[in-house]
Amino acid sequence: MNPIKTQASIDTPTTLAWRKSRRSNPSGNCVEMAAVPGRTEVAVRNSRFPDGPVLVYTRDEIIAFLQGARDGDFDDLVS
Repeated sequence: MNPIKTQASIDTPTTLAWRKSRRSNPSGNCVEMAAVPGRTEVAVRNSRFPDGPVLVYTRDEIIAFLQGARDGDFDDLVS
């Protein structure tokens, strides 16, 4: 499955409740996430390009990513 979509291609109202980490910096280099209403998917976008492409993942994919992040699986990418 190709996770890249546009906001318009998500069969929901275009007003998703986007949120970002409170650890985000003020320069706007942030990833935002939103639950897709009525579905078990999570949309992800770059906050600097709110009208740009949106990645859509299943709930299970997001859970696996978050667990890996908590376990330090990606720490080497930022060191």
